Amino acid sequence: MFSVHDPDAADGLEELRMFREDFYFCLTARADALFELVDAVLCAHGPVASLAGLSLVPEHRRGHGAVYDALNCGRVEIARLRTTLAGLPLPRAADGRLVLAVDVSSWLRPDEVTCPRRCFCHTYGRRVGEHQMVPGWPYSLIVALETGCSSWTAPLDAQRLEPGADVLEVTCTQIRDLTERLIDAGKWCDGDPDILIVLDAGYDGPRMAHLLADLPVQILVRLRSDRVFRRPAPPYLFRPDGGRPARHGGEFVFKEPATWGAADIETRTDTRLYGQATALAWKDLHPRLQRRSAWAAWVGPMPILEGTVIRLTVEHLPSGGTNKPVWLWWSGTDATPRRYRSVLANVPAALRYRAYLPDVEADPGLDPPTLTRPRGGRPLDLADAHRLYTVTVGPPPGRRSAPALGETPCITTAHTRPSAARVSTHPHEDRHSRRCTETFQTWARTPA
Repeated sequence: MFSVHDPDAADGLEELRMFREDFYFCLTARADALFELVDAVLCAHGPVASLAGLSLVPEHRRGHGAVYDALNCGRVEIARLRTTLAGLPLPRAADGRLVLAVDVSSWLRPDEVTCPRRCFCHTYGRRVGEHQMVPGWPYSLIVALETGCSSWTAPLDAQRLEPGADVLEVTCTQIRDLTERLIDAGKWCDGDPDILIVLDAGYDGPRMAHLLADLPVQILVRLRSDRVFRRPAPPYLFRPDGGRPARHGGEFVFKEPATWGAADIETRTDTRLYGQATALAWKDLHPRLQRRSAWAAWVGPMPILEGTVIRLTVEHLPSGGTNKPVWLWWSGTDATPRRYRSVLANVPAALRYRAYLPDVEADPGLDPPTLTRPRGGRPLDLADAHRLYTVTVGPPPGRRSAPALGETPCITTAHTRPSAARVSTHPHEDRHSRRCTETFQTWARTPA
């Protein structure tokens, strides 16, 4: 069910039938209308441009009004749906462990100024190194990864991030609740390998490992290339003049190879697309925490969060770009060459070379969609709303309603008297760059 290359088609169809039945029981109001609406979304050819067009899909056997009735009055039991997703067959790595990926995906809503609880979402521009902050709805997603370079994933949880929320704390709560559901569903038992959580740069991996220390999970996060870690403290030597023992050892600076020393583990692997891949690992490294930001309220000595720092390099990139190294931090410290290769094999391909070629997202002001989507549409709030919202009924913003049948439209004449110069409105393309164009009044030129 989780892959299109299922060798046993009969078992896959039976699992699909059971999932559809469980999903139907998660719909507590307008179940039939909502169920057919979901089938119509999945079977529609291309993006959904309007709800009226969605009602014409052959899989939607109800009338046009049933679509709005399902969205207005339909209810979904989110807790039961999450339990159902955790009980599905999940893909596993070669060593039998579950590999979960966590990331934030934003639904950009720059023009919907009346939408509640919007946040500024970080997006990439058209050019390299160009970043933009666009209003929208950020969602924290957790999916189970397939093995190899497959892009198929099994979605397990989604939650909208509220304005001002701590992304790391929300993510830890998601992982904790999901892990408990997986254990209750029998997906992890005592003696199984720990669940590997893969995250991209932007997450504080050591802090997440500290908050989830009581769970059978391991953290693997990508690091920036300007980080500085510390080695273990040297053995205490008695000093006649006194002094407390050192808590940190020498520095491990990512940009200074002279501070690295000999790697604890080194592996070399020949790949088809990247040539020879070299991975170096240094164990028992930790960041030096400061009593600020998330650790400002910490009472007592700052904890020592040790882990393994991994440096991954390749000979060349398929696109011919600069092959910069990728730095990773793994919460495990008992790394052996075999286990170390197992951890690297579970790193998704998108995380391995994202540092070389970042994903470029389309600018909503420069790249409008080919199909006009409903402007007033609102998504399913998986956080706490438990309700589906419909599209706002009415004409598009800035336009009048169509006249009733048989009525004559009201035609207004423009004023011909001259007016003072004014500043034009912001064009749609420059809405986020805060640019404006000043228009001056033209004067007739007197002939000499």
